[in-house]
Amino acid sequence: MKEIKVPELAESITEGTIAEWLVKKGDQVEKGDAILELETDKVNVEVNADASGILAELVREAGEDVEVGDVIAKVDENGEAGGSSNEGDTSNESKAEPEEKSEQTSEQKPSAPAASSEDVSTEDSSSEQKGSKGDVVATPAARKRARELGLNLSDITAKDPLGRIRPEDVDAAAQGERKKEEKQAAPKQEKKASKQESSEKTEFDKPVEREKMSRRRQTIAKRLVDAQQSSAMLTTFNEVDMTNVMKLRSERKESFQKKHDVKLGFMSFFTKAAVGALKEFPLINAEIQGNEVIKKKFYDIGMAVSTEEGLVVPVVRDADRLDFAGIENGIMDMAQKARNKELQLDDLQGGSFTITNGGIFGSMLSTPILNSPQVGILGLHNIEKRAKVMPDDSIQARPMMYIALSYDHRIVDGKDAVQFLRRIKEMIEDPYDLLLEG
Repeated sequence: MKEIKVPELAESITEGTIAEWLVKKGDQVEKGDAILELETDKVNVEVNADASGILAELVREAGEDVEVGDVIAKVDENGEAGGSSNEGDTSNESKAEPEEKSEQTSEQKPSAPAASSEDVSTEDSSSEQKGSKGDVVATPAARKRARELGLNLSDITAKDPLGRIRPEDVDAAAQGERKKEEKQAAPKQEKKASKQESSEKTEFDKPVEREKMSRRRQTIAKRLVDAQQSSAMLTTFNEVDMTNVMKLRSERKESFQKKHDVKLGFMSFFTKAAVGALKEFPLINAEIQGNEVIKKKFYDIGMAVSTEEGLVVPVVRDADRLDFAGIENGIMDMAQKARNKELQLDDLQGGSFTITNGGIFGSMLSTPILNSPQVGILGLHNIEKRAKVMPDDSIQARPMMYIALSYDHRIVDGKDAVQFLRRIKEMIEDPYDLLLEG
């Protein structure tokens, strides 16, 4: 019987939730076939069978949390489809057979001329132990080890074909007990933490609907709270006149789409402007590790994307080396992957700065939360016509956008944050200069 275990996923991911079994007990599976979908903190991944045969047992059910290395299924490499029910009977018979043979052998052994004195003494000792300890056969070292660990020998499974318990079997059982105790302790802690919640349940006199948070939603919640608790987060604001960008976009959008087969959006302008501003203010493109500041010399820009399962932040790599078409293609590709649940772990890791656009949902103003361990995030908002006083003191209705920069005040001073945002404003209000500077 081949055990299928949760494989290594990524350095930062050690557990997940079984979202859905793609096969059922008794199905024929081939090595490499996808057998279940595992929901992790970041993306959903498929777990493949690492052996061919009949799926004899589903050890864990859909909705259960599992860790890397946990056994989730068993495959009978010699089985036939539909024969899983008979397999148990056969295995029981085969187990019973050796026991009968073992008893017959033990009865015949005293008269066997080939047995040495050492074998006879060992057999006698085992027989005494067997008779005095409820038919449990164990070596003296195993018995001593079990006493030290406070384990009952009758609860320990022997790997020895003859059923003799050895010290390594005792250690394995002890380790299993520890894991069992840890798993039992976890719900107790959750129960304590949810006492207040359970008391609140009785307060509802009218109908309510409760549903368990998905693993991804739980992770998002935890990361957002951690970001606020582990950083000195502050937000500064400015407003941008979008007149020139909208004019340029209107002039070039048809030729741009015809040439590059992608629409010219606002995100490519802000990405280019952000990269330019990050080069001038490198601490906003940094992170803190212990008592060190790591200044990143690359510009991998995370783009917050909303999906049905929650917010994800895929990364557009080397945005400083991409032209407008390259950035737009990168954003479109990542957004499509996110909505089709095709993002890989590599797509979400290693960003140096993040841009989030709440304006597409109509947000007028917000304070974005840092995407730790990054120390800066740029928030974009809705474009609304507002009265603006022009240099000649005339008042005009102009398309305006509020922009926000949340930053970690531990390494980014207010002066740099304000100047960073002002530099983005200048580049967006003069997009021709932004195009020339590349």
